[in-house]
Amino acid sequence: MPRQIPISFEFFPTKTEEGTQKLLQVHQRLAILNPAYFSVTYGAGGSTRERTLSIVDQIQQAAPIAVAPHLSCIGDNKSEIAELLHRYKNQGIKHLVALRGDLPSGQMGLGELPYARDLVEFVRQETGDHFHIEVAAYPEMHPQSYDFDSDVKNFIAKVNAGANSAITQFFFNADAYFYFVEKVRKAGVTIPIVPGIMPITNASNLIRFADGCGADIPRWIRKQLAAYGDDTASIKAFGEEVVTKLCQTLLQGGAPSLHFYTMNQAEPTTRLCQLLDLA
Repeated sequence: MPRQIPISFEFFPTKTEEGTQKLLQVHQRLAILNPAYFSVTYGAGGSTRERTLSIVDQIQQAAPIAVAPHLSCIGDNKSEIAELLHRYKNQGIKHLVALRGDLPSGQMGLGELPYARDLVEFVRQETGDHFHIEVAAYPEMHPQSYDFDSDVKNFIAKVNAGANSAITQFFFNADAYFYFVEKVRKAGVTIPIVPGIMPITNASNLIRFADGCGADIPRWIRKQLAAYGDDTASIKAFGEEVVTKLCQTLLQGGAPSLHFYTMNQAEPTTRLCQLLDLA
């Protein structure tokens, strides 16, 4: 019998109508797994705002499963963010992922809400306790953090501002997650900290994502992926084994849930859930 472990899935907005239709098919396939919610990302400085809104609307109508739009603050002004908050509130959305985001290329200045903690405070000021607010956590440190202790302090500031739970950047070293959780628990943080899970399906894409967000790919994984070259079947099998064992270790160690970065694909995440007896 499948284990009753909450799971959630992340999508990113597509650029074409054809891509949107494919994403809606992926959504239907993943909805069968009964996730707690689907999240939808939001580009730097709101650069994918309209596409994010469109995807959120469509998947909210497609299945009775909660949707959690991402909301980033850097480069945006308060009036734009307030407009989004009230739109989401009026359409019955109760879950947000609040992030600082990346500054759009060529833009100067951080905007009226320069950090995620400022965004969390603003959401609470505008909408009270209406939204369940997720924030980001970085077991291997945010790529722009000076050191681990300052990164932990920044995370605690987001929690104190009103965050309900957190999703981590993806990682492949379970010890990094457990160390981070232990560190913030000792500092008095009690909110759930959910591991973000990235399926391994393509070596070059994985390395590009990791290098872009500061996630570490252990040397033994990089070496094995390089050894497989263009052998996609071997990469897929290896990736399933690595990520399944990672998830098992995390759940055995007390992780409250799993959040899957689906990359808008159904099969890799579905397969992991089956291997973990979560389907």
